[in-house]
Amino acid sequence: MNSNTVIVEEPRKSKSLAMQLVEKMSLQIRAGQLKVGQKLPTEAEIMRNFGVSRTVVREAISHLQASFLVETRHGIGTFVLPQELSPSFRISAHQLGTLRDIIALLEFRISIETEAAALASQRRNSENLEELQNAMNAFQQAIAEGRDAVQADFLFHQEIARATQNKHFQELMHSLGTGAIPRARLENPLPVTPERLAYLRRVHEEHESIFNAIAAQDPEAARAAMRTHLSNSRDRLKKSESAVQ
Repeated sequence: MNSNTVIVEEPRKSKSLAMQLVEKMSLQIRAGQLKVGQKLPTEAEIMRNFGVSRTVVREAISHLQASFLVETRHGIGTFVLPQELSPSFRISAHQLGTLRDIIALLEFRISIETEAAALASQRRNSENLEELQNAMNAFQQAIAEGRDAVQADFLFHQEIARATQNKHFQELMHSLGTGAIPRARLENPLPVTPERLAYLRRVHEEHESIFNAIAAQDPEAARAAMRTHLSNSRDRLKKSESAVQ
């Protein structure tokens, strides 16, 4: 992948840098420069070719996943998908531009993901449990390193959708991408303050409660743990909304 234009990264513009990268890679896919079934270059290659950080690359890949232009296969890589796989239902980035939009999305997720957690507890297999544990480990590592954990957070919820063994839950979470995680849309990823780290630790504890219920195959506990987790996020954002009014 080659580009004549080098994008100079600025932390406060990471979102726009990611969208610039999304546009460039989307054009390459739609123009056939990146063909269906082709494996994308590695993160390091994309970083070098476009002059952006790993965070920008990962956010761009998440947007491409949400647009059903690519799919990531664990341990293998990210591959270009056929264009006809574009979903009929999508919540696009411009629909998540305000605090109220994010709260509305969380209300929607509460209704969907509480039942997904219950189904996951009944249908999960050993691979699902392993991937959920991997996502929690990645989340905990991010906290230990003083980083945000948006990608690990999303992967945890995405794996619960996979554990339902129901493609509709999987496709819904896939279409949302990391935009489903409130802080990915409303907060600058730098710096991670002590207050943010304290919040992330609470989120990690809530994830553990959900995981334990799914591992124990307890659908009622899984429903309750997921509802508590997403409701806490919603209530936190409502407080933020009240503070700025």
